[in-house]
Amino acid sequence: MTDLVIRPLVAGEENLFDSMPDPLPQLRQVPYADGIAGGGYRPETTWVALRAGRVVGRAAWLLPPGAVGAPWLERFDLDAEPEVGAELLRSAHEALGGPGLYYAALPAHWRRRPEVLAVVRAPMAAAQLAGLIERGERIRCSWTGTPLPAPSGRYDFRSPVDAAEINALVARITEPDVLTGAETAWAVSGVDLATDPLAWRPDRVDEWRIALESGKPVGLVGPAGDACYPLIAYLGLLDEAARPELLAEAVRVLADGGAREVLADADAHRVAVLAELERTGFRQLRSRILFAPPNGQE
Repeated sequence: MTDLVIRPLVAGEENLFDSMPDPLPQLRQVPYADGIAGGGYRPETTWVALRAGRVVGRAAWLLPPGAVGAPWLERFDLDAEPEVGAELLRSAHEALGGPGLYYAALPAHWRRRPEVLAVVRAPMAAAQLAGLIERGERIRCSWTGTPLPAPSGRYDFRSPVDAAEINALVARITEPDVLTGAETAWAVSGVDLATDPLAWRPDRVDEWRIALESGKPVGLVGPAGDACYPLIAYLGLLDEAARPELLAEAVRVLADGGAREVLADADAHRVAVLAELERTGFRQLRSRILFAPPNGQE
């Protein structure tokens, strides 16, 4: 790798990042230029690997303005062998104070798509060579107007009395079904969306819905109509039988508020949850795999 140059960008050469063709144009991602303009991406936290002046690897760490956490690796593309990518990451980690989290964005159903596998194998191998460990996968799904199933009448839905009622129910739920934007909540504000969702959106208690069967709470959901996109921030159950109707109720609330698309994130290992999202009319948009240092936050 004697002809390889690895370095951060300097102000004024941001176009160098975009000189490398996007290997996965089908992914919905914030353009690098927009990230620079918004302050989330910065030249000093963007690194490139060059051969004969051509970018063969690029890595951009993201930290939105006002965030309290450390930058995380949001974009990492490689048109070279994994060892080049590993050297790029090691050099950047040394300059940035050590390795951090890497969220690898992948198209939906990526394991079944040879053309995608050909692109992602090298950067994922490079991340592991650089000492990062795969910790889990989350799948983003999108509803775009598919007719919703009619309510059965078994459940009633109401707004919570107050934040304390939401927090009390959240404390009883071990593993929420849906947590959309959990990575951003943790990276930006240090908020664990699974255990303290109102710390992320404390002013939207009235948007939540509680599902009741014979007056007894069996689940709750936190729709968010005014986030970056309308989304289901949190959905948790005390009775799994309520999943289909509580999910449909959340979408209905957002659609009644004018949403034409609703996003929902679920862990890849939650097969029943993903199947119910599909039955409700959601379709998978992308996967997001977390790589972390050996002692990093999952």
